[in-house]
Amino acid sequence: MRIRTKRVIHVKVKPKVEQLRIISYLFSPAEQIHNFKSKGSDFVFTGIVEEIGTVVSIRKGVKSSSLTLQGNHIFEDMQIGDSIAVNGVCLTVTGKTANTFTADVMAETLRRSSLGSLSKGSQVNMERAMAANGRFGGHIVSGHIDGTGEIESFVREDNAVWVTIKTSTKLLKYIIEKGSIAIDGISLTVAYVDNRCFKVSLIPHTAGNTTLLTKKAGDIVNLENDIVGKYIDKLLHFEDSESGEEMLQSDERISMEFLAKNGFI
Repeated sequence: MRIRTKRVIHVKVKPKVEQLRIISYLFSPAEQIHNFKSKGSDFVFTGIVEEIGTVVSIRKGVKSSSLTLQGNHIFEDMQIGDSIAVNGVCLTVTGKTANTFTADVMAETLRRSSLGSLSKGSQVNMERAMAANGRFGGHIVSGHIDGTGEIESFVREDNAVWVTIKTSTKLLKYIIEKGSIAIDGISLTVAYVDNRCFKVSLIPHTAGNTTLLTKKAGDIVNLENDIVGKYIDKLLHFEDSESGEEMLQSDERISMEFLAKNGFI
């Protein structure tokens, strides 16, 4: 299993108890998340977009690129090395001026996300990593994109706008009705899902303070599934990646007795 803070760290853990403890710790009340952040991890976002920024320039490499973006509000306390979510993608500030910052985008990020389709003048959603004393207004967003989706339609219903997005079954397996999903870094509630697409409904505030309604049918958006579902899926289907040997023995399966024995209930 991989756990990421500001560096990628490979950690092999016990298949049951240790993974449950990680899940219990990560998804406990906000006070524990704040405590977690105060110990040096500042990669957590909430999906509440702080401002819409503009792409000033793009310097493309062979398989990577460097973005320079302009904004206003998020520059108040920005430092070199800070994490900024750009259309939901966690990027590291490598340079800054009074109202611009530069970030490198590696090949893996370009493959997984829609950042490669940006051009000079494109508008993007931007959010700083959550402050330790901040409010948890959305849901846990890591900034690590799972994949992309394609906008199928926009349908207005009174003061709201329904947005239909189709995506792969690999992502749809983690999308549940009334669950959370990050679309281009926006924390939204899933209002409908089937085996080929899902729908969200935007209130006027979200519509006016993010870029989603500036897009059109056929445009690609970044998607990040709710991290809770991904951890649980990994826990329930954990295998030894080296030998392929099934690690979930009959006496290790999750039950009320197992949870009680290991202090979870």
